[in-house]
Amino acid sequence: MSNDNLLIAQRREKALSLAELGVNLYSNTFKPQNRIRELLPKGDGLEPEQHESGERIYSVAGRILSMRKFGKAAFFSIADSSGRMQVYLRRDTVGDKQFATFKKWDIGDIVGIVGTLFKTKTGELSIHARTASMISKSMRPLPDKWHGLSDVETRYRQRYVDLIVTPESRETFSKRVEIIRLVRDYLNKNGFIEVETPMMQPVPGGATAKPFKTYHNALNMDLFLRIAPELYLKRLLVGGFEKVFEINRNFRNEGLSTRHNPEFTMLEFYQAYATYHDMMDLTEEMISAICQEIHGTLEITYQGTAVNLAPPWKRLTMDEALIEIGSIEPSILADDTKVITLAKQKGINLEVRAGAGKAKTELFELLVEDQLIDPTFITSYPTEVSPLARCNEKNPGVTDRFELFITGREIANAFSELNDPADQLRRFEKQIAERGDDDEIHPELDRDYIRALEYGMPSAAGEGIGIDRLVMLLTDSPSIRDVILFPHMKPEDKTSAPEQQEEPKASQADS
Repeated sequence: MSNDNLLIAQRREKALSLAELGVNLYSNTFKPQNRIRELLPKGDGLEPEQHESGERIYSVAGRILSMRKFGKAAFFSIADSSGRMQVYLRRDTVGDKQFATFKKWDIGDIVGIVGTLFKTKTGELSIHARTASMISKSMRPLPDKWHGLSDVETRYRQRYVDLIVTPESRETFSKRVEIIRLVRDYLNKNGFIEVETPMMQPVPGGATAKPFKTYHNALNMDLFLRIAPELYLKRLLVGGFEKVFEINRNFRNEGLSTRHNPEFTMLEFYQAYATYHDMMDLTEEMISAICQEIHGTLEITYQGTAVNLAPPWKRLTMDEALIEIGSIEPSILADDTKVITLAKQKGINLEVRAGAGKAKTELFELLVEDQLIDPTFITSYPTEVSPLARCNEKNPGVTDRFELFITGREIANAFSELNDPADQLRRFEKQIAERGDDDEIHPELDRDYIRALEYGMPSAAGEGIGIDRLVMLLTDSPSIRDVILFPHMKPEDKTSAPEQQEEPKASQADS
């Protein structure tokens, strides 16, 4: 029998003994009146070995995280979601019967304590238990307190244990909640309204990615989990809403990596009578304000690398970035044939119908992207790789689009929206023709979206920000799995280091 199995067997024996003593192992009657966090400041005015005046009674509940037993007394610490506190329990205070049950308690049990506050000789605020009740018996031992949950895969697979024993994980997810709240507050303050759009769609659109497919029996039709909410949000612009946003779950049936999970969280927002320049200004202001709120500074560190989020952020066209950072001669970028030839020389495998725009984009990903550490807006993406973006009026070969990169990762994607239905139809048809019989991604023509544009959509700009990647940046987390409570994993008996799989290519709205 393994050591873990032996410990589990011992705990089950204790549980049987407690049940025989009449203890309800899973009680639902204890109602704590206090949170640990609110009690901790009460010790500021106490001296060692001093009790709080008035002998006020408090009741708290939490999980036992450590325990020291001394025959007729014991010290143990409990934690609720607000903090951690020491409990002092004596046999002559709680009585023989209750102390006998306490001796069968284990680290990991969830218990309720009623008692008074005092400071120990060492100056630690503690609660002197008058009664101690079992709320939930833990049948499995927690990881060793000195080593914690060291196996990364187990941390992701058993997040419930990770949250118990790893304070840093709890802090990360608390910050995630705060970041999303700050995003929502910022947009609400700036006149955006929050909406909800379908997560099951008859036609997958808004990005180029392989969708998850399902079937609706009553409607007798295929449906797809959304890869992006974009086309539905822009339908709302047609309908008269002028500033909308959605914090949404997207689904893409692609590989796993440190940057990609098949289910992820995106913020998308759209504003009528705005351009991509307005989106850059808004993004710079919003993310820097959130960073300041979370960290109290705009100079942070990500995985050992200093990052400065103080505005103004750098802005480069894609061609400028390829010249300045990628060290490509301007004469090559000006010649479509030379660009395609260079991409092939660099080992880039271009599709048969791919043009110079696609070649430039691939060269950018290869030569430039990883070097963009401080926030950098890359603009003027080729029209060839931007099927939903508005063409630049002076140079129709590029679009009024940007992507934001921080620490070498795409954080946001935005553009002035294409609202010409005839042009949009041509681009959809061209995109479908170029994909051909692609079994992985076979885009369909969303005729209802074209019909919506024919009613007239105002000039507008829109943006998508990857919430998971933003949280990674602001919590110094190396993997997307560190910021998703329950990341997708292979079955336990089939795991084979999924983080080593090839990363899927970023698509237009993939951020």
